[in-house]
Amino acid sequence: MSPGDEHDSFGGVGGSGQTRTRLPEGNGGDVYGGARRPVRSSRSLITVVGVVVLLVAAIAFANRGGDEPADAAGARSGTPGRTAPTAATGVRPVTGKNGAIPTGYSHDDQGAQSAATNYAVALGSAEMFSASTRNEIVHAVYAPSVAAARQNDLDKVYADKGFLSRIGLQDDGSAPQGMTFISRIVPVGARVDSYTDDKATVSVWYSSLFGMAGEGSKNPVSEAWYTGSYELQWVDGDWKVTGFDQKEGPVPVGRDQRASTAEEMSDAVGQFGGFTYAR
Repeated sequence: MSPGDEHDSFGGVGGSGQTRTRLPEGNGGDVYGGARRPVRSSRSLITVVGVVVLLVAAIAFANRGGDEPADAAGARSGTPGRTAPTAATGVRPVTGKNGAIPTGYSHDDQGAQSAATNYAVALGSAEMFSASTRNEIVHAVYAPSVAAARQNDLDKVYADKGFLSRIGLQDDGSAPQGMTFISRIVPVGARVDSYTDDKATVSVWYSSLFGMAGEGSKNPVSEAWYTGSYELQWVDGDWKVTGFDQKEGPVPVGRDQRASTAEEMSDAVGQFGGFTYAR
């Protein structure tokens, strides 16, 4: 994958990122392949839907397998391609950190999933647009055997003034005065595609927020969906990235919600911190 492609995974730089799709009218009931259902504004309907959602969630929780040992889910999750629950397994997912990035993952498939997910968040963050923090992220995430090469490739792309200008940033990667630059990945789930004692391939499905919040922004914050595939290697007691690829989707149908103002979006990214993700 070329460095330019890597930026597409960090929020759809280069033109992708619009998730709202108007489907043609028709008689089909499938929201993904037929007509888009009309929006109902009735408060009673909203109340009923809310009660149904809560009821379904309660039933699912009550029927969850309570007799299964806590670590049984983890034992199955290493099967490539098999869906694994996100219930606690009793295995501590991470023991330390390198700067702001969690490190020290468990030497199993759960640790590989946790590593890939947290590394995806770091590589898709706004901190990648600053030379000093980018260097810290690259050396915390990538295996020593590939870190120098990836650092060189990424520096070339992020230092491209034309690229920075297109997304509304200044030459040093900072946002103009009065603007807030947002680049954040929100993982939805992880999957083990292959696993051995010293290597693993993990796919992470995530939503990406990317753009500039501020009055007059020419690149407003938008949402895009991707699945990133991370090749990991067990190096010096931790999982590290050796290769990466990504594809678009799966993409859900957008709801009819009012887009937030630039001020609301800017406030949100400042008020809501990120998470440490663990299988």
